[in-house]
Amino acid sequence: MIKISDLAPGDYVLAKYEGELWEGIVNELNKEDKEVCVQTDVQDFWFKPEDLEPIPLNEAQLEKLRFEKETNPNGSVKYKKGPFRIQLDREGDFNDFEIWYREDRRHIKQPIFVHQLQNHYFDMTKTELGRN
Repeated sequence: MIKISDLAPGDYVLAKYEGELWEGIVNELNKEDKEVCVQTDVQDFWFKPEDLEPIPLNEAQLEKLRFEKETNPNGSVKYKKGPFRIQLDREGDFNDFEIWYREDRRHIKQPIFVHQLQNHYFDMTKTELGRN
């Protein structure tokens, strides 16, 4: 389950429908009725927050978001998208890492989800992070 207050239009989530999980994009939020409109490959549909699952952040998701990977000689890994950076001390270790954009630097000390990275990215760059 994802709290509706943690979501924004453009966020990627998994929506549960008839026992299946569909990846989709949040199109609209109805905070009054506590529903989220998610666009999937099939159609747009309204879901309750309890029917939404977060997508864990990992290298495959960063590739989908079109980040460029740079492996450093010391074993650390940097993912780049324009001037935005994600720095892992060890490849695949998303438990403790840094993100930065210009002078705004943040240390993330636990695994996060794709929608949370999207929200950090928007907060820092004022542009949406999508797959385009």
